[in-house]
This record gives sequence, C-alpha cells and structure tokens, in this order.
Amino acid sequence: MDIRKLDYSLKTAEERKKLVEQIIAETPPSQLTDNYIEILSNYIIFAMDKNEKKKKEIITDNRMITINKRETSYQGLVSKFENGEDGLYNITMDNDKNVLLTPKISISPKDIAEIPALADLKDAIEVMKEQEKRATGKRKYKLKKWLIEMYQEQYTIKNDVKQTIYTSGAARSFAHSEFPDDIYIDESGMPVNRGLVSFFDPKHISALLCNYSALKEESWGKFDGDCYYMMEDLDDLVDDTLKEKYPLYYDLLIYKIDGKSNAEIQFLLELDYGIKHSVEYISSLWRNKIPKLIAENEVKRYLNWYYTYQEKGKWKKCSRCGEVKLAHNIYFSKNKTSKDGFYSICKDCRNKKNKEEEVGE
Repeated sequence: MDIRKLDYSLKTAEERKKLVEQIIAETPPSQLTDNYIEILSNYIIFAMDKNEKKKKEIITDNRMITINKRETSYQGLVSKFENGEDGLYNITMDNDKNVLLTPKISISPKDIAEIPALADLKDAIEVMKEQEKRATGKRKYKLKKWLIEMYQEQYTIKNDVKQTIYTSGAARSFAHSEFPDDIYIDESGMPVNRGLVSFFDPKHISALLCNYSALKEESWGKFDGDCYYMMEDLDDLVDDTLKEKYPLYYDLLIYKIDGKSNAEIQFLLELDYGIKHSVEYISSLWRNKIPKLIAENEVKRYLNWYYTYQEKGKWKKCSRCGEVKLAHNIYFSKNKTSKDGFYSICKDCRNKKNKEEEVGE
C-alpha cells in the first residue's frame, strides 16, 4: 500500500489506528523501516493533536479582534485586484495604508533598516512579485493570494517587533500549494526551472530559508502535498552543500533559523571557529553567499543526474585532483584551444591554486 495515500479524511485517532494496522499487515517486514514507522505514527498522533485542540478555547476575545482586522484588510486588498491584474502594484504604503490591518500604521525605510524580519520579508515579496509577473492562470492567482498575505504580515511584524520572520499567512497558503517542476536545459547548457519555486535560483532559496521555521512547521505531516517533500528536499540539499564542506556556514544557517541575532551569531562563531566576522558580513553571508552556494550545488546535482539518466553526457578527469566530472562549464572553464573545449584542470582546483598564490604573495 502506498504510504502517500493515507486517508486524511479519517478524523479520529481510532479510525487512523485501524488503517495503520491494515497497512502494516499488508507491508513486507523489510519495508517497515524506522522512517516508514515514524510517518505512520505521526499520521495517528496528528489526529490526536487535533482532537485535543478542539477541547480548548483557541479563539479568545482578543484574538477575535485581530481576526476581524485581518479579514477586513484582506477584503480591502482583494477589492484592489478587482480593478485589474496590476492592482497590487498600485498599492502604496502611504495612501492605501488604511486597508491594511490597523489604520495609521505605515512601513518606513527606517523600519526595514531597524527590523531584520521586515527586510527579509521585503526580499521575499520582491521574489514573489517577479514570479507573479511571469505566471498565468491558476498559478498567477495563487501567487497573488500569497503576496497579499505577505504584505499583511509586514504590519504584524512591525507591531510585534519580531527578530525573526514568521509569515504565518504565507505559510498557510504555501502548505496547500502545488509545486510542480518545469525544467529544461537552456542554450547555454544550464538547467532552468519555470515552476513556482526553483532551487536553481538563489533568491528563491533565500526566501525559503528566511521563512524556514514557519514553512517547516506548517508543512510538517502533510504527506499528501508538495510542500512537505519540497522542504525535505531543501533539508537534504542544505546538508549536502554545507555540512561537511562549509561547517561555519552551516552553523550560521542553523543559528539564523533558530532566531539568533547577528551579534549573538558573531559571538558563537568566534567561540567555535576563532574567527570574528562583522555583523554586516554575517548578514551578507545569510542573504547572498549561502543561498548562492546552495543553488549552485543544486544545479550541479541536477546536471549530474540529467546526463547520467536522461541523456548521455561527456565526462573528463581533472588533471590535478583526478576526479571525474561532467565536461560542462559548471565544472571546467572553457578553452577554445583544447579538443573538448575545456581546460584540463577543473574550476575548483584552479580557484584553489589562485587562492594559494594570493596567500603566498
């Protein structure tokens, strides 16, 4: 029985327990791995959690006030869309602020500079806006809805002066969205993903990492949706990219996801590695360098897979490190004088040699 087809229409733990017992009975013992059992267990536990929540008063009077504000602001923004597809871009922080949450609140450049969470969310919004411009049909509608909720979240963050980004509205839309890949190899030989989210794009990686905690929490256990598996793939990609080769970057990423400030991270990295980076440099690593490394590694992984299983690729051995790598510009610099069009030494070795020469000087 396919574990991804667990029946989520079953609401009680008792009903789910019976289904799990049936699955176990029909599954060969060799397939009952720890991960398999954990998924089945969570399937039952999540039903128990929902039943517990039903017994508690979740919507208090104060929370109801907040809900009413958000519903009103959401309707106000939707009405903007009724004037045309470009309605969102006609909204400005100054003259349309009354339709967003509580009146007389605005987001200023100073707010963005002083509240890291707002800066992160602003970057994520820009990424989504670019995607929405190119999207059509159902995907365009989903992106618009996601953008609305991300714009709303700016005001929640400012009110709470949060140190990390918790885009709960965006996370809820994310958890119910579909993320099919639409990948092709362009004229330059590089993979391009026209899907909603692309691991090839550093900006998309950055947006996912900035919202990691909220997205991970919202998608967890939703085995019948794309979001759960996409976040699992992201975890695998991050580990493969950073854990062994860039341990300092890996720890920095974990600290940021845990909500630590740049000053705290500066202290911890100096304690563990004996290196004191400026808080500005730490911010640059988090926003630019780390997402770029992760995206570049995903490109390499895809090309290796594509030219191994989809199309016969050409491979060559680096004359310095001896590793066999794909004969592609991502691994070897181009050289018109050589037979295969590439230098005999791979880019990693050439870069390493250049750094050693700089140190020697």
